[in-house]
Amino acid sequence: MTMNNEYAIEMKHITKRFGEVVANRDINLNLRKGEILSLLGENGSGKTTLMNMISGIYYPDEGEIYVNGELVKITSPKDARDLRIGMVHQHFKLIDVFTACDNIILGDEPPKINRKQVYMRLREKYSASMKEALANKDYETRKAINKQAFREGIKTIINRRIQRDKVRFLSKKRSVRINSIAQSYGFNIDFSRKIYDMSVSEKQTVEIFKTLYKGAEILILDEPTAVLTPQEISKLFDILRKMKEDGKSIIIITHKLNEVMEISDRIAILRKGEHVGTVNKDETNEKELANLMVGEKIELNINRKMPVNAKPRLYITDLTIKNKDGTNAISNATFTINGGEILGIAGISGNGQKELLEGIAGLQKKESGEIIFHNPKENKPVTLFHKTVKQVREMAEQGFFHDPEGNKITTLKDKSNKEVEKLINDEQIIFYEDEIINLNDRTPREIQQLGIKLSFVPEDRLSMGLVGNMSIVDNMLLRSYRKGNSIFVNRKKPKALADKIIEDLNVVTPSDMTQVRKLSGGNVQKVLVGREISSSPKVLMTAYPVRGLDINSSYLIYNLLNEQKEKGVAVLYVGEDLDVLLQLCDRIVVLCGGKISGIVDARNITKEEVGLLMTKKDNTTEIGNN
Repeated sequence: MTMNNEYAIEMKHITKRFGEVVANRDINLNLRKGEILSLLGENGSGKTTLMNMISGIYYPDEGEIYVNGELVKITSPKDARDLRIGMVHQHFKLIDVFTACDNIILGDEPPKINRKQVYMRLREKYSASMKEALANKDYETRKAINKQAFREGIKTIINRRIQRDKVRFLSKKRSVRINSIAQSYGFNIDFSRKIYDMSVSEKQTVEIFKTLYKGAEILILDEPTAVLTPQEISKLFDILRKMKEDGKSIIIITHKLNEVMEISDRIAILRKGEHVGTVNKDETNEKELANLMVGEKIELNINRKMPVNAKPRLYITDLTIKNKDGTNAISNATFTINGGEILGIAGISGNGQKELLEGIAGLQKKESGEIIFHNPKENKPVTLFHKTVKQVREMAEQGFFHDPEGNKITTLKDKSNKEVEKLINDEQIIFYEDEIINLNDRTPREIQQLGIKLSFVPEDRLSMGLVGNMSIVDNMLLRSYRKGNSIFVNRKKPKALADKIIEDLNVVTPSDMTQVRKLSGGNVQKVLVGREISSSPKVLMTAYPVRGLDINSSYLIYNLLNEQKEKGVAVLYVGEDLDVLLQLCDRIVVLCGGKISGIVDARNITKEEVGLLMTKKDNTTEIGNN
């Protein structure tokens, strides 16, 4: 059975179920030859599941798939490769200890040895000699010829095996082909390097290259720009355009509307597992696409208010953090983080953002410098959970406290421990001002208990903060299990928190007991960010909190961060999108080469000025500050 041959792929009435959950319902979708089709949809809308059926990872419960007009059955990734379909997944499928070249040729079939052909050639070669020996009844000569033929046969087979091994391990012939493909599409990568030495963008390049090397004419890219810098995205799009010019058909799964409008020919939208329409890029805009994704009109505005009564929370002075190779990841960084404001961190990926946040959280060793935390305790009662009786006595001598009437407490020497405990429990000992704490000597756990939270969404989402094999509830429990007073773990509060996050952030999951690794990338991220925000932090550090999230979920996170700011929390926001940084943040610290090249007022600076600072390595400057 054949369909329209102008389409590279046609999907007819595709349905896929996982138990009671319907991931895709009666979907009709097509990809034209030589076009770039963007697949758009909210987290959990079924985009990756749909593409996994084209790439052979899943098999549809209902419906038909046509490739180049022919009805096909794709039951495995090998079937997809045979049909010249290649998919680059969100989580790369590369072997770290292999070189890029080895990963690309992995799975190639070595030349096979045809024993029959070897035998027939030898038989033809010695046929006349054998006939003559038989005619003369010269059995000794016949025996010698047989022996010689046997030796030559074995030698031929061994030589071919040696040649096969050369092809497999040295890859000389394949290296020539690899370099040829690289030149054709403008790939700039050292294929002799090990994967573990490569950046994320280089690893992604290897994955894309691998599909081309295998002869793919249809490419599927799942969130290809989620972890790339603007410069890397531009290079990737240049390569994709060259592939399109070469007649290849490309599907891109993405959430970024500006990128959809830049690279696509057509845009297909999924909503809750159903195909709600396909539109031409030239006949739509970002706002219409966002409304189609969500099913209702949404406002793409970040409600930023002016900081009210902003007070310093963290003083960072001359902070230096080294990389493993001894070079400086952060050099002499000095700035202040205020409560009641959002401080942005801008910079090209790999310029020290990750190390800066981990240094503040105590996860990275500091080479030099100081981090002073002003714990917001002014006019708040002391608690025994926060301080020991001995520490309260010492701080009283230093004038840290007053009583409820405002009288300063200068000593507690005349009180017994029991009396001091009673005063604390009756809220009779109150902080006079904020508590000043040097974080240099604190462990990560102590820093966390002070209310300094790090919500970091790394390049590999499950490498920090969440445990993939544990349920959503158990991942909530990771933050609270030490506070229990019993040998038995209390799951009531973690379960309530998990259910609240699922409801508030629209996490798509069968239940709160689902393993986190079984969720889509965007839903994993919602669980992580939601947990950190829910813990009532005093300082909240968020790195790439909307990476991989759909447009609706992204604005939900922006609103949550603004709510934290209005509560007086000091929010540190690391992001890739300069437009968002300028709309969301109050001030922006710009990093370049691990150094602060500027601290600017986000309301009074342009994207172009921030871009210039991102490539400037001299002294710190201030632009737009009042």
